[in-house]
Amino acid sequence: MSEADATSDADSVERGVALFVQRMLDDPLLGWTFEGVDRPLLQRHALAFVFAALGGPDLYLGRDLHTVHERFNLGNAHFDAAVVHLTDSLRDAGISEGVLAELAIRLEPLRAQIVAA
Repeated sequence: MSEADATSDADSVERGVALFVQRMLDDPLLGWTFEGVDRPLLQRHALAFVFAALGGPDLYLGRDLHTVHERFNLGNAHFDAAVVHLTDSLRDAGISEGVLAELAIRLEPLRAQIVAA
């Protein structure tokens, strides 16, 4: 992959993550979990998470997923909605279906850390 391709892919991921964050905030099922959250910080954490989930460097320095989400008592519907928002947002930003399929596989094991037992 050329440097220009890598930059283009990174720009697409950044655009997709911005769409993802906006969709999460706008979703009545999920938006309430972000009340009072610093949006630029949320954007940076989401971007670091997505880059790592796509196989890039793990630059996330926040709390673990379980600790971050446990106070919300989230169910499978919440997790599924977030994954749909993420994949749709990345697709709209130009990320390929093959990459999105791989991402979905990598996200599924995180369900146990996010969904309340």
